[in-house]
Amino acid sequence: MLPLSLRLVAVSAVLVFFWGPPVVHARCRNQPGDPGYPSAADWSALNDTINGRLLNVVPSAKACSELGCTEAQWESGFFRQTIPGAMNAYNWEQDYGPPAELCLRNGSSCAQGDVSLYAVNATSVAHIQAGIIFAQAHNLRVVIKSSGHDYLGRSTTKNSLLLWTAYFKNTTFTEHFSIAGSDHGPAVTVGSGVGLKTIYDAAKAQGKMFVGGTAATVSPAGGYIQGAGHSAFSPLYGLAADNVLQFSVVLANGSFVTVNSVSHPDLFWAMRGGGSGSWGVIIDATVPTLPIFNVTLHTVNLLTATLDQTCSLMNTHAMHVNDWNEVRAGQYFYLTGSTSNSTLAVSTLFKDLDGDASKAQMSSFLADAAALGVVVQGESTLTTFANDIVGFQDDASGYNVILSSRLVPGTVYSDAPSSVGPAYKQLLSQGIQSILGHIVAGGQVAANAHIDSAVNPAWRTAKTHVVATQRWDSSLSASDVQALRSNFTAIVRPVLAGLAGGESSGSYLNEGDVLEPDFRVTFFGPKYPRLEKIKAAYDPDDLFIVPVGVRSEFWDSEGMCTIERTIS
Repeated sequence: MLPLSLRLVAVSAVLVFFWGPPVVHARCRNQPGDPGYPSAADWSALNDTINGRLLNVVPSAKACSELGCTEAQWESGFFRQTIPGAMNAYNWEQDYGPPAELCLRNGSSCAQGDVSLYAVNATSVAHIQAGIIFAQAHNLRVVIKSSGHDYLGRSTTKNSLLLWTAYFKNTTFTEHFSIAGSDHGPAVTVGSGVGLKTIYDAAKAQGKMFVGGTAATVSPAGGYIQGAGHSAFSPLYGLAADNVLQFSVVLANGSFVTVNSVSHPDLFWAMRGGGSGSWGVIIDATVPTLPIFNVTLHTVNLLTATLDQTCSLMNTHAMHVNDWNEVRAGQYFYLTGSTSNSTLAVSTLFKDLDGDASKAQMSSFLADAAALGVVVQGESTLTTFANDIVGFQDDASGYNVILSSRLVPGTVYSDAPSSVGPAYKQLLSQGIQSILGHIVAGGQVAANAHIDSAVNPAWRTAKTHVVATQRWDSSLSASDVQALRSNFTAIVRPVLAGLAGGESSGSYLNEGDVLEPDFRVTFFGPKYPRLEKIKAAYDPDDLFIVPVGVRSEFWDSEGMCTIERTIS
């Protein structure tokens, strides 16, 4: 007689022959009107459990109509962070349908759109645990949000329960952060509701600095690190995901765990680059601190008069990108323009160089730009503490925007810089009016290739991160917005992918296109299979599903129903 294992294989083969491969049938979360959706009494009981911290959530336009928001408040990232249903880019609050469910400022009507119905306004681990247990018991869609600084709509979903972490505000510094008895040196532990600007100010008071980005309301202990986290100081110190030491996390089963290189090391691997919103609710994160240092910010604007001149300028910039390798400068180069004139605004940060030395670093590029007939305007420098330069005072918010991006390899700049200008020319010709470039790779980012984490390997060979953006006015009809979004992906993605080396090129997960057709390759590269296994181990029921997140390919775009599929 055949061994049992072989008999089971034989039976499976017969079943497949007669009935086809096994099918995973669709299942859905409960929504209002479904028999399993919580009753009013259920919601009241949850509210009692969390000390009255259950909130009804509304879109920001409705909240502001009730609060009487000023224009400055509407456009403030810090103010919008106080509204649980608000997103900085408020197009993610809308459901463009069809049928459309919109809530627009000064609109005649207001639907809920893609905004959560209820929020747990958490201030303790117990509040988060209660929300998770409730969602699991009632089969609810869950989303996690801190500040709403989110360009892919991962922090809000229609008919969901929001776990709102904006009020985890602790910031604790230490000179000796220990993991399993090993001293990892100076560090800061920050709650998931603390934004970068707040931490920069607190660190300055301690004579410290850390690796972070420019946006004031980005929460490092949230999506920033989980997406990899780039910084103007990444060429010097690596990505944020390369530096993080530890997370405190509430998992899908409600347990509260410490996640580091010793405790749950597989989850620690995944949370460093494996995407936000997929692994659990972060309560806080610990990152190393550095002694405070001086930085010179060099700024200059370059004005072109024709599209061909813009193309030549971007080729020239590409030829000079490696000028700053030795000093490992970070740079933001933002092109805004049209099929005629354009402006390239260049901001470069030099650690421990004074103004004259910084100007000397930029002189060759600016001379070559001027030789093209480009107008070089407003060159200036400012030298002060890094903490005072790198972070914005606030984040411009309350607008509609989508992004598409690619990590452009260093070989493009060393071997084919003349390919850069034509890509910019094509994007401008197609009506893309804003293209953001960042020198936030190379240097230590490349040197950190030995670090075993979920960071997309495309970061290790990249030199720049290039982002095309598309904005629109809220007067645009819902159907026109849908068409604009599809067209944006169709025309921008091939250009950026071509610049970066083809279809398998990588993108930065926090600043990319939610409509990427093969997001597993674009955002995660070869790390995806291992991420999927870790996801299945820690969140087998997919409580935490986000657009273009791990295992989201098995769910519809709202994360409400699985997609019926066969198992090969």
